[in-house]
Amino acid sequence: MDSTTTTTQEPLRLKFHAEGGTLFGIVIVNALLTMFTLGLYYPWARAKLLKYFYSETEFAGSRFEFLGTGREMFMGFIKAIGLLILIYAVVIGIMAAHLYILLLPIYLLILAIIPFAIHGALKYRLSRTVWRGIHFGYHGDLKEFATLFFKNVGLTVVTLGFYGMWMSVNIHKYTQNNIRLGNAQVKFDAEGWDLFVIYIKGYFLTIITLGIYAFWWITDMHKFYINHTTIVQDGNEYAVSTNMTGGGFFKLSIINFFIILFTLGIGISWVRVRTMRFYIENIEIAAGFDTNALVQTEGDYKDATGDDLLSMMDVPLA
Repeated sequence: MDSTTTTTQEPLRLKFHAEGGTLFGIVIVNALLTMFTLGLYYPWARAKLLKYFYSETEFAGSRFEFLGTGREMFMGFIKAIGLLILIYAVVIGIMAAHLYILLLPIYLLILAIIPFAIHGALKYRLSRTVWRGIHFGYHGDLKEFATLFFKNVGLTVVTLGFYGMWMSVNIHKYTQNNIRLGNAQVKFDAEGWDLFVIYIKGYFLTIITLGIYAFWWITDMHKFYINHTTIVQDGNEYAVSTNMTGGGFFKLSIINFFIILFTLGIGISWVRVRTMRFYIENIEIAAGFDTNALVQTEGDYKDATGDDLLSMMDVPLA
């Protein structure tokens, strides 16, 4: 497909061109350099992986770019690791002094870091993501997001986890509704009750089927978030959907398992590529979305502290 002409008569699909062998080479080099530099190469390793994955993802004939650099991530890495080391040192001091009651404020502080990290990571990652020279952007407000986050955490704790589905939907709705690609806006519209029904159904059917239904449960959860998403352009909404099926995910997972088993783990890069291709290439945007009408509206944001914090805390950025 021509990189400047987009048909609007058919849904727009994503393509993923990455190869397991190439990824394996990147992972090995990254691991060796990170080991030899005692971890200092880690930000450059992350940047290299992101650049590879983005550059191998194609939409409407053009590939994405990740403009983030190892230097930007290193600066964020230093800030993030400094903060975490400080918190860890305080925890060690409290435990050494047997002042365990003071651990509660520390845990609350760690919890408070999460919305800051998510907000910062979204601003950085999206600002440094480009398609046809047009930047993505995140318009969320940190104070609003933190208030929403703590309110939902509180309700989840008070309801002994019952409110967790609503929390997940509310946070996802806020972050997604503040994402832009130039003058196009992402919109997510769903309710916690819909996710709760999927969760209850999946939970009991997985037990009844001795775990087999788990593949369909995971598929339903993924489809929930994708199929409730639309792209708004010039007042018109274009549905985003996925053709992913439980049967397809089951087959993918079984083959992936044997690849890892028979290669003694060496095939993990091939498994990762196969899995990403499955998720990405099943996504489509409804016909009519005009990619040629997109214009630049977003600027650069180069502080990677939040992104590094999320990585270190092992909190996924969807």
